[in-house]
Amino acid sequence: MNKDELIALGLTEEQAAKVLAEMDNLQKTLKERDKQLESLKKASGDNAELQKQISALQQQNAEQQKEHKAELQQLKLDNAIDNALTAAGARNNKAVRALLDLSNVQLGEDGKLTGWQEQLTALQKSDGYLFAAGSGNTFRGFQPAAGSGGVPQGQVDTRKMSYDELCAYMQQNPGAELK
Repeated sequence: MNKDELIALGLTEEQAAKVLAEMDNLQKTLKERDKQLESLKKASGDNAELQKQISALQQQNAEQQKEHKAELQQLKLDNAIDNALTAAGARNNKAVRALLDLSNVQLGEDGKLTGWQEQLTALQKSDGYLFAAGSGNTFRGFQPAAGSGGVPQGQVDTRKMSYDELCAYMQQNPGAELK
């Protein structure tokens, strides 16, 4: 797996770099242990005790590889959830995650979350304040100068007048101030 494939799965460049570094560490560890096992096999000959140790080390390596795959899968799931929360407009991903039951959420081979949308929709309805408001102005109540372009009531909007109209207005209203 390379960096471009990880980015295609929805990881950021930084996350992909971490995953690749972790994979490199695992591969180095496995190579080192394989070398140790081979040297033990050569040194052991027919010694049954050393053969048992080799088998135990091989079993331990297999278990660690399974654990590493599980950690990698969990990292992918966590990143997919964070990306989905960001896309949904969550104000605080950590706070929203705490309210979700993530035990039912799984990451498919296609990189899509299953068991996710129902929970997200329910949380958006019950705790909508955790998510950013949609586009548009959401103010309620009194809005000063709303709809008048910022010109207080009773004054004329001189910004929309032509030069001739402005001259005529100033002659009729000698004390008027332009703002």
